[in-house]
Amino acid sequence: MSERSDPGTPQRIDLHAHSACSDGTTSVEELFAQARTAGLDVLALTDHDTVAGWSELAGAVAASGVAAVPGIEVSSEDDSRSVHLLALLVDPSSGTELDAEMARARASRIERARRMVELISADHPVRWEDVEARVAGDSTVIGRPHIADALVAAGVVPDRSAAFAEILRPSGPYYVPYYAPSPQAAVRAIREAGGVSVLAHPGSVTRDDDLPLTLLEALVEAGLDGIEVDHREHDEEEKARLREFARSHDLLITGGSDYHGTGKPNQLGENLTAAEVLAEIEARATSGTRVLRP
Repeated sequence: MSERSDPGTPQRIDLHAHSACSDGTTSVEELFAQARTAGLDVLALTDHDTVAGWSELAGAVAASGVAAVPGIEVSSEDDSRSVHLLALLVDPSSGTELDAEMARARASRIERARRMVELISADHPVRWEDVEARVAGDSTVIGRPHIADALVAAGVVPDRSAAFAEILRPSGPYYVPYYAPSPQAAVRAIREAGGVSVLAHPGSVTRDDDLPLTLLEALVEAGLDGIEVDHREHDEEEKARLREFARSHDLLITGGSDYHGTGKPNQLGENLTAAEVLAEIEARATSGTRVLRP
């Protein structure tokens, strides 16, 4: 528990946030400083397909007093649909299937981003160099958000949300797929790495179509641990549907902000996870990776 928490006050736990190591806009240290300002007790760092920010977590926790859940947002794909999974408390060691799949996905993301920029540049004033200028460092995983930032900087769109709704949408003329494992394989790889798997924002209102029930059932069969029900891209009807599915399949129910800094309107702590759910996540994890507490 954070030292600044009142023992009688419920913990504020946000299990989904990004730093500049993927497509967020702040360093890990600044992210946790912002989490303290937002009144959070616990924050999960879940950058896309990378653990580059994990080495900064101990210092960020000590400086902020906010506990950290080391995690990853793992990319997967099913029938041309992008499916993301939060991998919490995994062992990211080299040699695991999870590590190999993430490395392959990162390399494919870069190739995909280059090709998308080539296509976009035929109609809009954006070049690869403009995208590279939006990337924080060499360890950052380049993706569509960085292309979106370049489009914003060029004045093509007003913000990231508009870029994703118009130019970067999966059904649009500039979209290029990239390699990602199947969701079932990703769930199994997360479990093999000793972690806990949570399906991230499965009912996103920005999706071209919903994830089919058959896929959710298949993920349960593969060993899925939970579903991120409380997310800003889920309307109340979708939350109710997902909550009922989770309860009927004995899945953990989580909430998270999916915070990206200034890249998206999401705010730290806008959706939270119950303390007993985090305790169960810790109990289920079989890796040596644990929650870092002040």
